[in-house]
Amino acid sequence: MADVLIVLILLGIAVAGVAVTVRYLSDMRAARERIESPGSRVVRTDCGPIEYARVGSGYPVLVVHGNAGGFDQGLMLAGRTIDPRFQVIAPSRFGYLGSPMPPEASVAMQADAFASLLDSLAIEQAAVVGYSAGSASAIQFALRHPGRLSALVLVEPVAPGKGPVMPKPIFTIFFKNNFIYWATITCFQSTVGGAWAGVPRGKRLTSEDKAEVRMLLSSLLPVSARVDGSSFDIYVSTPGLLNASESDYPFGSIRAPTLVVSAVDDPLALHENARALERRIPGARLLAIPGGGHMLLGHDEEVGQGIVEFLHDNGVPGPSTNQKEK
Repeated sequence: MADVLIVLILLGIAVAGVAVTVRYLSDMRAARERIESPGSRVVRTDCGPIEYARVGSGYPVLVVHGNAGGFDQGLMLAGRTIDPRFQVIAPSRFGYLGSPMPPEASVAMQADAFASLLDSLAIEQAAVVGYSAGSASAIQFALRHPGRLSALVLVEPVAPGKGPVMPKPIFTIFFKNNFIYWATITCFQSTVGGAWAGVPRGKRLTSEDKAEVRMLLSSLLPVSARVDGSSFDIYVSTPGLLNASESDYPFGSIRAPTLVVSAVDDPLALHENARALERRIPGARLLAIPGGGHMLLGHDEEVGQGIVEFLHDNGVPGPSTNQKEK
């Protein structure tokens, strides 16, 4: 009887192992199909190859993704908060997907690469929307290429002040290996998912909120194709902006109309930092969102409307189905 029980236990373990393997391979295949779709292209620039996706035919908006992203995350964020009648240009920043990390990379170099990308697309000027960790290169673009942007929007931006930095052991264990990351968000999402997605502690999530968090966490796969960029963001770009000196980021020199969007309960990009950033950029406007955490859960429509109104107020041509792509 004991032998039969042991056999049944081993058989159950084997069946469970096969089921986990099948699901993992299926999810990874879907993730790779998403990032290898024909929707993205690669252009050669003086700063190296830059991958990007281009969607729409209205006024151009350069969408700068956050940590652990890529062009796919840029498109996802734009789909939530940018009117679809704008033309979205979503690059993969250095170290993400098809944009390799160049030697001696810097945030300033990434900003220069944005300018080269616009050159290759024959776009003289665009609005720029930087999300989360993408705010560093978006701000540098405004400082280094002021004539190339008509307006600057910073959504849940990293900004000078206090802020959490991921311990290296956590990054090394969970964000370098595809299977470990997948297994963690699949089996323990309720434990770690909220913290990784910037959900305020104690916030009660609706079913729609939970689906949004699940989609965001899954969209980071494969993490192995994003590890160089994530490491740069976590240990170089973000600390550099949190502790920025005036010489590194002369915010007072920014001349583009600027909108800062920040949730008051964001545990990752603190609202107090966003308020201070708004005061340091001449003429900047703050859109304070009453909740939703780092993902702005439940506030996509409010944020999208705020961005459209801000761009319209500052002379950016409104979204129009009659505008043609250059």
